[in-house]
Amino acid sequence: MPALASAFQQRQEVRAAIDQAVTGHTAVVLTQVLSGGGGVGKTQLASAYAHQATVEGVDLVVWIDASETDQVIARYAVAAHIVDAPNALAGQTGEKDARAFLQWLATTKRSWLVILDDLTDPDAMQAWWPPLSAWGSGRVVATTRRQDAVLSGGGRAVVDIDTYSSQEADTYLRARLRSARAEHLLDAQTEPLTRALGYLPLALSHAAAYMINEDVPCADYLLRFNSSAARLDDLLPRHADTEGYGRHVAAALLLSLDVAQACEPVGLAIPALRLAAVLDPAGHPRDLWGVQAVSDYLTAHRAPTPPSDDLTPVSSTQAKAAVRLLHRYGLLTDDAQAGFRAVKLHALTARAAREHTPSSEQREIVRTAAEALTELWHKSVERAVLHTNVDSLNDFAGDMLWEVEGHHLLRWVGRSLSARGLATAAVPYWQRVAEASERLLGRTDRKTLMARRELAVAYLGAGRSKDAFAVFQEDYAYDAEALADAALKTRQVAGSKHSLHRSQNAADLLSLLEDTLAVRERLLGPSGPTTMSCRVKLSIAYWKAGKQSQAINMLELVLKYQNQEFGIRHPESMATALRLNELRGERKGRWRRRRQSPGEA
Repeated sequence: MPALASAFQQRQEVRAAIDQAVTGHTAVVLTQVLSGGGGVGKTQLASAYAHQATVEGVDLVVWIDASETDQVIARYAVAAHIVDAPNALAGQTGEKDARAFLQWLATTKRSWLVILDDLTDPDAMQAWWPPLSAWGSGRVVATTRRQDAVLSGGGRAVVDIDTYSSQEADTYLRARLRSARAEHLLDAQTEPLTRALGYLPLALSHAAAYMINEDVPCADYLLRFNSSAARLDDLLPRHADTEGYGRHVAAALLLSLDVAQACEPVGLAIPALRLAAVLDPAGHPRDLWGVQAVSDYLTAHRAPTPPSDDLTPVSSTQAKAAVRLLHRYGLLTDDAQAGFRAVKLHALTARAAREHTPSSEQREIVRTAAEALTELWHKSVERAVLHTNVDSLNDFAGDMLWEVEGHHLLRWVGRSLSARGLATAAVPYWQRVAEASERLLGRTDRKTLMARRELAVAYLGAGRSKDAFAVFQEDYAYDAEALADAALKTRQVAGSKHSLHRSQNAADLLSLLEDTLAVRERLLGPSGPTTMSCRVKLSIAYWKAGKQSQAINMLELVLKYQNQEFGIRHPESMATALRLNELRGERKGRWRRRRQSPGEA
């Protein structure tokens, strides 16, 4: 059985939960299944029970690598000869000896503990679980990543194992460094470092060994870890595996991914995990997996590629089944009770998945995530959840989010922050968006000017009126230039030799704008920024075409959405309300003039 790790944490709360499951269960023998993702310390907990059993004088402790059922059978057969189990005779097959051992466990008065470590195939193990002890003298502990329902059958209790608590992680790292006489590596960034590592025991072990080997203090290691250029295999290398885990951290976290990829729905586990990895590790809504863009992405990236005569698109039901598959294999958690954060995965698992995603697929993943979040934005999904998911996507995608036309999400988040009165968060947010827009789209681009106007509004909300008016003043020249260009183009069209066809052109313009609005409403939602912009243009076109009622109705709808998104005191809402009042007044004046005309009866 494995030796206990250096600075091993007893994890009293977890041990208490396991012990409570023992005493509170009706079965004489309780098989505890310690279920959890990679690197959370399941094997170490099981090892602690095995060492404790030897100290307490338990007659037989059997440690078995249960990753393959054949290995379990072989170890049972060896144990049968060690205990002189009846019917375990030389020349018999392994399975017969193994069954003789299970029979011995069921009938002996001797005390025993069987550890089944890293159980990967619960269905195949059904016939090989140790039986109930007639004398109540036996116990079984199993560890697994799997979350299958079959694990909780047959008198077994499932105990979920999570990462260290923040206190346990801090205690471990300090004790590990002190044991190596490297206390000088501890500094003010010790706690932030354990948080960045997600309190994952496996990652903490590798990080501590790396710091000791390289004489790197916590603050320097944290800077390296947070660097976008750093990879997990470099920061948590295999040569830092001082506790005998036997794998790179990234490999350990993704250990069961290839197996899941071969299970139903076949070929969807890898692309589904890669998509989930660019979202917020703290959780995203289940509804995201019902979006058409997600089904299209999974269809295009299902592997292995199905034969040409079996190109059936992936349905939303299959997409959600892929999430449940990843849940069963401990690669993420799908918990309906978590509400809008139902689907979550450990931050290091997400990072490992991103690092193993080919660059050729990243653009499509970003596009899919942006389209899915856009659709969720128009549903009754908690905005705070969407904000953190957009932030995670932006952190991964960077400029790619702008390249796939997904940067409207950044504007929506910023406007939501301003509308909720979160000025201290809105100001730096809009500063970053405005800087990115200027860098990627140019200083005079309309979207850049819009972002800077939102920055000015955020400044006003934060009580920084001087900064706000400075932005307005800087942009005045660009706004005036844009208006002058628009006026010049209007005069050129009005005075051209084609002015006789303006009526037909106006009708064509109305038709084009109406079609464009219908498409934008369907793809981007009724309150999306580009949809709203199209409504304003259509309202102006209606008015110029003499359709005053339709123009006013359209502008009323714009004002309704602006009030909902930004509030009635937002500059855009106030400008629209003023324009609407002007149109209503002008229509009323026209009606009065017609009533007073001599030709009116």
